[in-house]
Amino acid sequence: MKNTKITIHFLGAAGTVTGSKYLIDTGAHQLLIDCGVFQGLKELRLKNWEYPPVDVSAIDAVLLTHGHFDHTGYLPRLIKYGFNGPVYGTNPTLDIATIILNDSAKIQEQEAARANKEGYSKHSPAEPLYGVKDVAKTISHFKEVPPSQWIPLFEGISARFQYNGHILGSTFIELEIHEKRFVFSGDIGRTNDLLLFPPLKPEKADVLFIESTYGGRFHPDEVEAVLEIEKLVNDTINRRGSVFIPSFSVERAQLMMLILWRLLNENKIPKVPIIMDSPMGASILDLFYRTRDWHRLTTDECDEMCDHFTVVSSYQETMELRSDNKPKIVIAGSGMLTGGRMLNYLETQAQNPDNTLLFVGYQAEGTRGRKLLDGEKELKVYGKWVPFNMEIAEIEGLSSHADHNELIGWMNEITNIPERIFIVHGEKEGAEALQLGIKETYGWDSQIPQLYDIEEL
Repeated sequence: MKNTKITIHFLGAAGTVTGSKYLIDTGAHQLLIDCGVFQGLKELRLKNWEYPPVDVSAIDAVLLTHGHFDHTGYLPRLIKYGFNGPVYGTNPTLDIATIILNDSAKIQEQEAARANKEGYSKHSPAEPLYGVKDVAKTISHFKEVPPSQWIPLFEGISARFQYNGHILGSTFIELEIHEKRFVFSGDIGRTNDLLLFPPLKPEKADVLFIESTYGGRFHPDEVEAVLEIEKLVNDTINRRGSVFIPSFSVERAQLMMLILWRLLNENKIPKVPIIMDSPMGASILDLFYRTRDWHRLTTDECDEMCDHFTVVSSYQETMELRSDNKPKIVIAGSGMLTGGRMLNYLETQAQNPDNTLLFVGYQAEGTRGRKLLDGEKELKVYGKWVPFNMEIAEIEGLSSHADHNELIGWMNEITNIPERIFIVHGEKEGAEALQLGIKETYGWDSQIPQLYDIEEL
């Protein structure tokens, strides 16, 4: 082969925890690993509207580690900018991406229409990042791959998608490029998850890209987390309040459903309405049946659990429910309060000190969720400031991300010494903590790339 140089473009989730995009240019072919949107800080969110610093039309294929928005949400824009290749992922990943992209497109169109009607947007007219028609074009590019099998992509290049916990369908991706093994961790799941199986581990990595979301942080035991939820729900309902749980459509939603159903079954929490509010709610519940090989639940457990939930799909139902002050539990998007149906509830319910806002996932820097956890007492919703008086709680033991020890342990079956290790998908402190942990445990050197860095191998 004449050209043996490989160039890596860090287009997202480098020096930050959102917007995952890594372009691998072999000289003959270009592959994009993940295609997520930026969330959180305004200077990052604005980048979602910019043309990426690469030739999008030259990208041959996209490979998805999993279906989360910060790993798939930029796909419609990529196609708008000229990408015309296949988008590879496992069956559950493509199902989840379909749900999330349609969900987000509908919400964006609704919010843009509301902004134009009420005149609170700085843009005239306000527009969604993409719409439902853009998502339909995107889905036509999806191509399912089986897990744990090598798939030939191009001459000298093959890929394998390996079970990784985290969410249904989640994988780490191994690329074999002219006998060099590139490993992309994606988001690594927990070793003892209540819903999912433990992640598989790579056995070889010449070039390793590893996430660091919870670098330097340690999760409490999930049993303790369930006890906290039980107490929190009882305390809130006893004072006649409601519990609001922000969650991406398929983020911790399934695990929260499982936990709440079991607590109800065991008569440990009151029998109040439990609402899954999502335009794609029915599809989310159906995911359990379509992905039986990816989780621990039996069909009977799926049936019983899903019977306990009220699925709200229409926007009108949301607007009616948000003014209902009867005690209830509501799970709605988005997980970091960057948008979604949960904002409709908070617009009317945030002032009620009897209510509780419960975070069960990571809150990125600059998001509404992080700001509230950091003590802000006002919430900007649809162009106006709303006083925030609710109780607020965060339960980290239910995070779908591996903690520091689990990240370090995920590498312990690699038999060679990686030539390069790139620590990605984390904020500065987490990335540096993981870098130190890798050095202390394995003696391996690593580096922390920043957004738009370019590395040549």
